[in-house]
Amino acid sequence: MYTNKEIWRVTYPIFLGLLAQNVINVTDTAFLGRVGEVALGAAAMGGLLYICVYTIAFGFSVGSQILIARRNGEGNYRAVGPIMWQGTAFSFGMAVCLLILMYFSAAPLIRLLITSDSIYEATYEFFTWRIWGFLFAFVNVMFRGLYIGITRTKVLTMNAVVMALVNVILDYALVFGELGLPEMGVRGAALASVIAEASSLLFFLLYTYYKVDLKKYGLNRFGQFDLSMVLRILRISCFTMVQYFLAMAIWFVFFMALERLGQRQLAVANIVRSVYVVLLIPVQALSTTANTLVSNLIGAGGSSGVVTLLHKISRMSFLIMVVCVGLCVAFPGSILSVYTNEEALLVESVSALYVVCGAMLIASLANVYFNGISGTGNTQAALVLEVFVQVFYALYIIVVGMVIQAPVDVCFTTEVIYYVLMLGSSLIYLKKAKWQNKKI
Repeated sequence: MYTNKEIWRVTYPIFLGLLAQNVINVTDTAFLGRVGEVALGAAAMGGLLYICVYTIAFGFSVGSQILIARRNGEGNYRAVGPIMWQGTAFSFGMAVCLLILMYFSAAPLIRLLITSDSIYEATYEFFTWRIWGFLFAFVNVMFRGLYIGITRTKVLTMNAVVMALVNVILDYALVFGELGLPEMGVRGAALASVIAEASSLLFFLLYTYYKVDLKKYGLNRFGQFDLSMVLRILRISCFTMVQYFLAMAIWFVFFMALERLGQRQLAVANIVRSVYVVLLIPVQALSTTANTLVSNLIGAGGSSGVVTLLHKISRMSFLIMVVCVGLCVAFPGSILSVYTNEEALLVESVSALYVVCGAMLIASLANVYFNGISGTGNTQAALVLEVFVQVFYALYIIVVGMVIQAPVDVCFTTEVIYYVLMLGSSLIYLKKAKWQNKKI
């Protein structure tokens, strides 16, 4: 059984890495919020569309991470390399295919999703620059899966710091035309993110070559493309790929509903979303830890301690979130002013922020238990649970956002419903289902 100290040793580098990585989202929103509501809305819609596609690669990497963690827990270290390199080759191939597909389908796709002409044009401009990041991001997530799987998570912090610094500097320079670079507006924000992702990949390659025992983990052998290995990874990851894509697709539906309410409502939602993403960081860090420690624990023959481990991690997650929510409730104006200096937007965003805070208290528990299910290797079951919850989520937002056209704060109550259902279904599964002896 892992102690609190051991859990935190794995978690805090992931937390710091996610924190640094989310500086990208914060700076994009903060800088473009100074450009105007249209730019802010375009970054929100274009960024979400990018993430929807990116989650396919992320889901694949999570499946690879589960396999890597299981082999690591078994002490079969040399089996790690083939999973990593074959998975990376497949992921890069996906990046090339999806880049071509998205480039040529961007205009009709964005027009289908967005009604406002001004937001459409700015979103198209942002997205057609942003998608070049696929070539780097799809490989980056494989390195992330590798280091989480072998519980060497400190490198994620270092990588994210490099990525964040590059992005902040270039964001400032390219959005506003500073440091001798051209003023590019939303295109500048997109290009800054692409270059930051390229710098992240370079860092991972150099660190792995100089700091990792390549022979121990079988990383010194590339070999030929092994379809059987890729299919083995896909048997685990295909369910997580669909799961993550569905989650982001439904989230995109949420913003489609708000876009139809007007530019102001979309801007409010993007500001609150940015705070929401930051609040999720400690939850995501602990959930990722739960995933890999469960897989390692089962690999080491400790499946009987999985539920106890998840209880321990969920308590840590809830207590941290109580502190974070307390700060948001106590100082809403100070937190929201990071993203905009327009007083009207600040005032309109407060009530939606309070709703998100309530949802986050439930999320701090739900995400840990749900990721624990994925960590057992039962990714198909995790997908079924996700689909069950998303059906209710989608129906609710369609009625509330598109039919009733309720205010932004009411629309955000979807998050409360989502996490309540996710928590309940995860706990029932862990208690009732036969997951202990899943072979992967």
